[in-house]
Amino acid sequence: MQQFKSPILKVAIREAKRLVSGKIYWFCMIIAPLLCMVFFLSLMKEGLPTNLPVALVDIDNSTTSRSLARQLDSFEGTEIIMHCSDFNEAKIEMQKGNIYGIFFIPRDFEQEALSGNQPTLSYYTNGSYLIAGSLLFRDMKTVSTLASGAVVLGTGRAKGYTDSQIMAQIQPISIDTHPLGNPWLNYSVYLNNIILPGILALLIMSVTVYSIGIEIKEHTRLDWLYAGKGSIVRCLIGKLLPQTLVFFAVGLIMYVVLYLVLQFPMGSFIAMVLALILLILSSQALGIFMIGILPTLRLGLSFACIWGMIAFSASGFSFPVIAMHPAIQALTNLFPLRHYFLIYVDQGLMSRDFVYSLPQYFALAVFLILPVFVLKTLKHTLLYDSYKP
Repeated sequence: MQQFKSPILKVAIREAKRLVSGKIYWFCMIIAPLLCMVFFLSLMKEGLPTNLPVALVDIDNSTTSRSLARQLDSFEGTEIIMHCSDFNEAKIEMQKGNIYGIFFIPRDFEQEALSGNQPTLSYYTNGSYLIAGSLLFRDMKTVSTLASGAVVLGTGRAKGYTDSQIMAQIQPISIDTHPLGNPWLNYSVYLNNIILPGILALLIMSVTVYSIGIEIKEHTRLDWLYAGKGSIVRCLIGKLLPQTLVFFAVGLIMYVVLYLVLQFPMGSFIAMVLALILLILSSQALGIFMIGILPTLRLGLSFACIWGMIAFSASGFSFPVIAMHPAIQALTNLFPLRHYFLIYVDQGLMSRDFVYSLPQYFALAVFLILPVFVLKTLKHTLLYDSYKP
């Protein structure tokens, strides 16, 4: 029966045995991605940070200032944990890292406001913590706007104006906002849909490089070639086939948790599954290319790790690509995660017609050509070169 097996199947069975017996494969292919999924999803399960600590410096200590403090404390994202007697005391607490923001109400605030003057409300946020500082800035600015509106409303009523007339002065233009894709402004939706596939792509490249590089290092490369009847193409297909199936299964588990269990926004599930398949295959193709041009396990793994980490910045989900230098914008196309992110935005969030994402699908497919350029070099390495530590 053994003699009727195709070379690709022989290599695939050989690789499957290596995967089962190797602890590093178990960790990198199954345990690590699932652990990362549990970690990041549990870390951001609330969606947004809540009860961020703030210090209140209320020099006025009036009815109006106490009302402002209660309004600020009522926001879900803000919690006033201390009342300081002066600004320096609050500043010291911020420098210690005990608070992320300071809300300062000056002396005679209520009197100045009711007399028609322009008192100043000051608020300070710690920009070292981007998310915390941004959320606190939003809450404090909202309270300041409400305070201004309340003063105008009270003054207008005292002058005999109706509420509709006063509101036309407070807000002459009515704003109707509709956040698309992520209306809850949930950071877990925003981050995990790219972080988790990005980690998976990084592991795929690393495992691809390792599984080929370890054949060279441990001098089993000739056995691998023999199983593939001397064809480097059959050897690569047979070796990567079991890995592809395992990574695809892990990716499907990730999708089920994100889109079915947690109910993250999802337009076309089939389109995203196709994107997952192409992300896996393109990452494997990159891994082959990396170990082909750097046929040393140490250098190949370093290349894969560096490229995989840069992909998180180059994908554009944390910093918009359009704001990058034009040369960097062009280089972002060299990362599969960038194209996956664009597909997710169009197909997962916006539910656009499939035709609009065809360029990104095509770009992921182009990565599959990369191994062709290193097949000859890689086979020569397997046949003749000794391992270079």
